[in-house]
Amino acid sequence: MALLEKLNHQLLGIKGGRKLVFLHGLLGSAANWRRITPSFEKDFEILVFDQRGHGRSFQPESGYAPEDYAGDLFQVLEELGWEKISLVGHSMGGRNALHFAYQYPDRIEKLVIEDIGPDGNRGSSLKIEKMLKSVPVPFSKKSDARDYFNNSFEDISLGQYLYSNIVQKSEDEYSWRFSLNGVLESLEKGRARERWEELRALKMETLVVRGENSQDLSRETFEEMLRSNTNIQGETIVGAGHWVHFDKPDEFIDLLTKFLI
Repeated sequence: MALLEKLNHQLLGIKGGRKLVFLHGLLGSAANWRRITPSFEKDFEILVFDQRGHGRSFQPESGYAPEDYAGDLFQVLEELGWEKISLVGHSMGGRNALHFAYQYPDRIEKLVIEDIGPDGNRGSSLKIEKMLKSVPVPFSKKSDARDYFNNSFEDISLGQYLYSNIVQKSEDEYSWRFSLNGVLESLEKGRARERWEELRALKMETLVVRGENSQDLSRETFEEMLRSNTNIQGETIVGAGHWVHFDKPDEFIDLLTKFLI
């Protein structure tokens, strides 16, 4: 079976146009980009997809390092016959995009990394692991899940996002849409080591976008990323947090338009 058939995906925009791929972050899906992609459909042929273990794509037992995700993208491009792409990745997707660009530099026209750095610090990922493991899945009713995230979960806004990932598995079982083991492995292997050497090796034009209020990409790391490689330029979007393209979509679209088109 072709890999693309195992990945929930959409092809948008102009068939035969320049190629553009978006990679979502941890716990996300292709739908995370639906506010962004329409602005680029007149100039590009666009691929969005749920990465392995996420959304409605296949969920292998293991294989959730950036190398695995990048390998999936390489195989998909081979199946589509796409030689060269511009690549946009948010958070975990940005880490995966970085490794893909490092591993397959001839396949990248331009690279955009949204609010993720090359550090190997496991502190933030351990916090997410603890949070996910605290959720008492499975729930016997969808209403039980809603009550939990509304009343017992520590972060209400994040709780609503997690609640959207609760789906019916059987008549009386509601649990995660994503692969919990896959997400936990992604958290572990994504920051298992620093990837500064990959960043320094980039040969293509690269844009790093940071949210002003981000807790995931510090200003110090962002500035060091810009100093590390003359092919990298950076922009900070005022008033945005880690989810830059969600918090400030118009500003994010404007940056991408100027950089990609």
